[in-house]
Amino acid sequence: EKKEKKEKPAAAPAAAPAADDQPEFTKLEMKVGVLIKTWHHPESEKLFLEEVDVGEEKPRQVASGLRAHFTLETFCPGRKVVVVTNLKAAKMAGAESAGMVVACVHPEGKVELLDPPADAKVGERIFIEGLTGEPSTPAQVQKKKILLAVLPDLKTDGACIATWQGKTLMTSAGPLKVLSNANSPIS
Repeated sequence: EKKEKKEKPAAAPAAAPAADDQPEFTKLEMKVGVLIKTWHHPESEKLFLEEVDVGEEKPRQVASGLRAHFTLETFCPGRKVVVVTNLKAAKMAGAESAGMVVACVHPEGKVELLDPPADAKVGERIFIEGLTGEPSTPAQVQKKKILLAVLPDLKTDGACIATWQGKTLMTSAGPLKVLSNANSPIS
Protein backbone atom coordinates (compact mmCIF):
# COMPACT_ATOMS: atom_id res chain seq x y z
CA GLU A 1 0.00 0.00 0.00
CA LYS A 2 2.83 2.38 0.71
CA LYS A 3 4.09 1.94 -2.83
CA GLU A 4 0.62 2.76 -4.17
CA LYS A 5 0.53 5.93 -2.10
CA LYS A 6 3.94 6.94 -3.43
CA GLU A 7 2.71 6.37 -6.97
CA LYS A 8 -0.29 8.65 -6.49
CA PRO A 9 1.82 11.77 -5.84
CA ALA A 10 3.92 10.77 -8.82
CA ALA A 11 0.72 10.87 -10.90
CA ALA A 12 0.31 14.60 -10.23
CA PRO A 13 3.36 15.58 -12.31
CA ALA A 14 1.95 13.38 -15.07
CA ALA A 15 -0.36 16.32 -15.83
CA ALA A 16 2.71 18.31 -16.88
CA PRO A 17 3.27 16.35 -20.12
CA ALA A 18 0.01 17.83 -21.42
CA ALA A 19 2.07 21.00 -21.78
CA ASP A 20 4.36 19.00 -24.06
CA ASP A 21 1.56 19.19 -26.64
CA GLN A 22 2.00 22.97 -26.54
CA PRO A 23 4.15 24.16 -29.46
CA GLU A 24 7.68 24.90 -28.23
CA PHE A 25 7.62 28.39 -29.77
CA THR A 26 4.69 29.42 -27.55
CA LYS A 27 6.69 28.51 -24.45
CA LEU A 28 9.06 31.39 -25.23
CA GLU A 29 8.02 34.93 -24.50
CA MET A 30 9.28 37.14 -27.30
CA LYS A 31 8.21 40.77 -27.06
CA VAL A 32 8.51 43.97 -29.02
CA GLY A 33 10.92 46.27 -27.21
CA VAL A 34 12.46 49.65 -27.79
CA LEU A 35 16.04 50.55 -26.92
CA ILE A 36 16.11 53.27 -24.25
CA LYS A 37 19.87 53.49 -23.69
CA THR A 38 22.81 51.65 -25.26
CA TRP A 39 26.49 51.66 -24.34
CA HIS A 40 29.66 49.62 -24.75
CA HIS A 41 30.17 47.02 -22.03
CA PRO A 42 33.21 48.31 -20.09
CA GLU A 43 34.59 44.77 -19.54
CA SER A 44 34.01 43.27 -22.98
CA GLU A 45 34.88 44.35 -26.51
CA LYS A 46 32.14 42.05 -27.89
CA LEU A 47 29.14 43.21 -25.85
CA PHE A 48 26.71 46.07 -25.82
CA LEU A 49 24.70 46.81 -22.72
CA GLU A 50 21.27 48.21 -23.28
CA GLU A 51 18.18 49.26 -21.39
CA VAL A 52 15.13 47.97 -23.22
CA ASP A 53 11.51 48.94 -22.63
CA VAL A 54 9.44 45.76 -23.12
CA GLY A 55 6.24 47.23 -21.67
CA GLU A 56 6.99 46.39 -18.04
CA GLU A 57 7.17 48.64 -14.99
CA LYS A 58 10.82 49.42 -15.62
CA PRO A 59 13.23 48.78 -18.51
CA ARG A 60 15.35 45.63 -18.55
CA GLN A 61 19.11 45.63 -18.81
CA VAL A 62 20.28 43.25 -21.52
CA ALA A 63 23.78 42.38 -22.68
CA SER A 64 24.08 41.57 -26.39
CA GLY A 65 27.03 40.15 -28.31
CA LEU A 66 26.34 42.47 -31.24
CA ARG A 67 29.15 45.01 -30.91
CA ALA A 68 31.13 43.64 -33.86
CA HIS A 69 28.09 44.12 -36.11
CA PHE A 70 26.59 47.46 -35.08
CA THR A 71 27.69 50.90 -33.91
CA LEU A 72 26.14 52.94 -31.13
CA GLU A 73 24.64 55.05 -33.94
CA THR A 74 22.80 52.07 -35.47
CA PHE A 75 22.07 50.18 -32.22
CA CYS A 76 20.58 53.28 -30.67
CA PRO A 77 17.80 54.57 -28.42
CA GLY A 78 14.43 54.61 -30.15
CA ARG A 79 15.12 51.51 -32.26
CA LYS A 80 12.54 48.75 -31.94
CA VAL A 81 13.89 45.26 -31.30
CA VAL A 82 12.60 41.79 -30.44
CA VAL A 83 13.56 40.47 -26.99
CA VAL A 84 13.20 37.01 -25.45
CA THR A 85 11.97 38.00 -21.99
CA ASN A 86 11.51 34.70 -20.15
CA LEU A 87 15.14 33.68 -19.88
CA LYS A 88 16.80 33.42 -16.48
CA ALA A 89 18.81 36.54 -15.72
CA ALA A 90 22.50 35.86 -16.25
CA LYS A 91 25.80 37.63 -15.80
CA MET A 92 27.66 38.42 -19.01
CA ALA A 93 31.18 39.66 -18.38
CA GLY A 94 30.00 40.66 -14.92
CA ALA A 95 26.91 42.59 -16.04
CA GLU A 96 23.35 41.46 -15.42
CA SER A 97 21.42 40.48 -18.55
CA ALA A 98 17.64 39.96 -18.28
CA GLY A 99 16.78 38.91 -21.82
CA MET A 100 18.12 38.38 -25.32
CA VAL A 101 17.86 40.71 -28.29
CA VAL A 102 17.01 38.58 -31.34
CA ALA A 103 19.01 38.89 -34.56
CA CYS A 104 19.36 37.14 -37.90
CA VAL A 105 22.75 35.91 -39.10
CA HIS A 106 23.38 35.39 -42.80
CA PRO A 107 25.63 32.40 -43.60
CA GLU A 108 28.24 34.90 -44.86
CA GLY A 109 28.26 36.60 -41.45
CA LYS A 110 26.07 39.70 -41.92
CA VAL A 111 23.92 40.29 -38.83
CA GLU A 112 20.58 42.10 -38.88
CA LEU A 113 18.15 42.77 -36.05
CA LEU A 114 14.57 41.56 -36.40
CA ASP A 115 12.42 44.58 -37.25
CA PRO A 116 8.96 44.83 -35.73
CA PRO A 117 6.58 46.93 -37.85
CA ALA A 118 6.61 50.65 -37.00
CA ASP A 119 3.10 50.41 -35.52
CA ALA A 120 3.86 47.37 -33.33
CA LYS A 121 3.15 48.12 -29.68
CA VAL A 122 6.04 48.04 -27.22
CA GLY A 123 5.54 45.10 -24.88
CA GLU A 124 3.29 43.06 -27.15
CA ARG A 125 4.06 39.37 -27.42
CA ILE A 126 5.19 37.96 -30.74
CA PHE A 127 2.81 35.25 -31.94
CA ILE A 128 2.14 32.75 -34.70
CA GLU A 129 -1.45 32.57 -35.93
CA GLY A 130 -3.12 29.35 -34.84
CA LEU A 131 -0.58 28.56 -32.09
CA THR A 132 -1.47 29.27 -28.48
CA GLY A 133 0.01 28.66 -25.07
CA GLU A 134 1.26 30.48 -22.03
CA PRO A 135 4.99 31.19 -21.84
CA SER A 136 7.07 29.02 -19.54
CA THR A 137 8.80 30.42 -16.48
CA PRO A 138 12.47 31.36 -16.86
CA ALA A 139 13.40 28.31 -14.75
CA GLN A 140 11.41 26.01 -17.06
CA VAL A 141 12.93 27.59 -20.18
CA GLN A 142 16.39 26.86 -18.80
CA LYS A 143 15.67 23.41 -17.37
CA LYS A 144 13.81 22.14 -20.45
CA LYS A 145 16.20 23.89 -22.86
CA ILE A 146 13.24 25.46 -24.66
CA LEU A 147 15.29 28.19 -26.37
CA LEU A 148 17.70 25.58 -27.72
CA ALA A 149 14.72 23.55 -29.00
CA VAL A 150 13.18 26.56 -30.78
CA LEU A 151 16.30 28.14 -32.34
CA PRO A 152 16.97 25.53 -35.07
CA ASP A 153 13.55 26.24 -36.63
CA LEU A 154 13.77 30.06 -36.40
CA LYS A 155 14.80 31.52 -39.75
CA THR A 156 13.87 34.06 -42.36
CA ASP A 157 12.16 33.02 -45.56
CA GLY A 158 12.95 34.13 -49.12
CA ALA A 159 11.06 37.40 -48.54
CA CYS A 160 13.09 38.21 -45.37
CA ILE A 161 10.12 37.47 -43.08
CA ALA A 162 10.88 35.81 -39.73
CA THR A 163 9.42 32.31 -39.34
CA TRP A 164 9.38 29.31 -37.02
CA GLN A 165 8.86 25.97 -38.77
CA GLY A 166 7.80 27.99 -41.82
CA LYS A 167 5.07 29.90 -39.93
CA THR A 168 5.27 33.72 -39.85
CA LEU A 169 6.23 35.51 -36.60
CA MET A 170 3.61 38.22 -36.11
CA THR A 171 2.78 41.36 -34.17
CA SER A 172 -0.62 43.06 -34.14
CA ALA A 173 0.77 45.38 -36.83
CA GLY A 174 2.16 42.66 -39.13
CA PRO A 175 5.11 40.29 -39.49
CA LEU A 176 8.67 40.59 -38.20
CA LYS A 177 11.18 41.17 -41.01
CA VAL A 178 14.85 41.78 -41.64
CA LEU A 179 16.32 44.12 -44.22
CA SER A 180 18.13 41.67 -46.52
CA ASN A 181 19.10 38.40 -44.79
CA ALA A 182 16.79 36.01 -46.67
CA ASN A 183 16.80 32.28 -45.82
CA SER A 184 19.00 32.86 -42.77
CA PRO A 185 18.98 31.52 -39.19
CA ILE A 186 17.64 33.63 -36.35
CA SER A 187 19.20 33.58 -32.89
